[in-house]
Amino acid sequence: MQIDSTNQLSPATPATEDSIEKTAITVAYGDGIGPEIMKATMQILEAAGARLAPETIDIGEQVYLSGNSAGIAPASWDSLRRTKVFLKAPITTPSGGGYKSLNVTIRKTLGLYANVRPCVSYAPFVATKHPTMDVVIVRENEEDLYAGIEHRQSDEVFQCLKLITRPGCEKIVRYAFEYARSHGRKKVTCMSKDNIMKMTDGLFHQVFDEIRVHYPEIETDHSIIDIGAARLATRPERFDVIVTTNLYGDIISDIAAEMTGSVGLAGSANIGEHVAMFEAIHGSAPDIAGKNIANPSGLLLAAVMMLVHIRQAGVATRIHNAWLRTIEDGVMTAELHSGSTTAVAPVGTQAFASAVIARLGQMPQTFAAVHYVNAPAPSRTAVPLYTRAAPARKEMVGVDVFVHDAQHTPEFLAGRLTTLATEALQLQMITNRGVKVWPGGFPETFCTDHWRCRFVAATSDGAITHAHIIALLTKVTQAGVDVIKTENLCTFDGEKGFALGQGQ
Repeated sequence: MQIDSTNQLSPATPATEDSIEKTAITVAYGDGIGPEIMKATMQILEAAGARLAPETIDIGEQVYLSGNSAGIAPASWDSLRRTKVFLKAPITTPSGGGYKSLNVTIRKTLGLYANVRPCVSYAPFVATKHPTMDVVIVRENEEDLYAGIEHRQSDEVFQCLKLITRPGCEKIVRYAFEYARSHGRKKVTCMSKDNIMKMTDGLFHQVFDEIRVHYPEIETDHSIIDIGAARLATRPERFDVIVTTNLYGDIISDIAAEMTGSVGLAGSANIGEHVAMFEAIHGSAPDIAGKNIANPSGLLLAAVMMLVHIRQAGVATRIHNAWLRTIEDGVMTAELHSGSTTAVAPVGTQAFASAVIARLGQMPQTFAAVHYVNAPAPSRTAVPLYTRAAPARKEMVGVDVFVHDAQHTPEFLAGRLTTLATEALQLQMITNRGVKVWPGGFPETFCTDHWRCRFVAATSDGAITHAHIIALLTKVTQAGVDVIKTENLCTFDGEKGFALGQGQ
């Protein structure tokens, strides 16, 4: 089994390894099992000689229930912006009430654009069907469907907007290649669904192809996300580093972690230009809270990533090797014990922490020993995270008008809208859930009460303005048509900035 010799996860440059100065970090003990596993983790960090000055903040369930809908107080934001390093235990988001995910809020507010999740098997000591698995998933962390922009548009239809940006794609793809280069990884695989979402996922794939040419020493390939996920589940040895968008990355990183034996073994880093957050990937597990049976390994390995980030690689090496030796000796919490052929009687959270502390300074005998090295921060002057090109020539050529109508057929709706067209804009097409239903629709197509009605310039050289669109909408709404929303149709340097309807 290979364990990475991590260099550095972000451009930040805290104190050097030999410095006696303590590094300020922000710590949140979280909810559910969070306080137990954080206590165990902090004990191990202290025993190993980590030079830390922790600032503790309260976040999560009790903050939500106190009336703070964000789940985090303003003073806590001040701590995060001051220390720039966050070690976070799992939290609970109360059900109902429209509470937003605090994890997503923190990642987006602080610009933590890269989520890094190493998924490593620890066979034969931890049961797994994939004993040689060693994959790192680099997930975009700020956009995609996780923008959380949702609307109910009709009785039957709800919408969630998928936002993919060129800067976001450039940042995460370039980070994946820099990570592979600095960690001695040989291959980066891009996963997307650009055979269907040709513009959003198509942009992600396009940016990957643009950036990969600057890393000729690294092998690359691309997989459609569905077959890529299937191959990851059955043949993970085909992959080394995977870079993908937010939703896909969230799903496959949990799958990959479970394939190693347990999601409880996986830590993650959330890296931004200014701040970094480190956490276990599992939840707060309130059903086992307070029972002293939770596995602290995911949070501990996240803390190891944190130590490398703040340039305390020697302490990170010491802790990780002690943890490997503990697993080799069969000392495990109940979660891992049942599937292990080498484990002794299961131990509790605190006993596991004590076992790791007892092995500080020892080396694993079966696993390859880990050796972390502090490296100089990568230069961002030679390779910027992203570049902004000059604005394209943008021309408006039409408008999609979305209509709520549960009573009529597409033919009736088309006849009505055709009479409401203006000299500048004419009805070209009506779709339902993306499928063209007029002109020439099929009677077998199931339709909801949500219609996209595409109006385009009446002449090929017609210049469409906002005034033309407002004039059209005025006529349509005065006629009693229920307009839900509109989307302007534009070209950029002559290329269409909108998709055709399915069947168009």
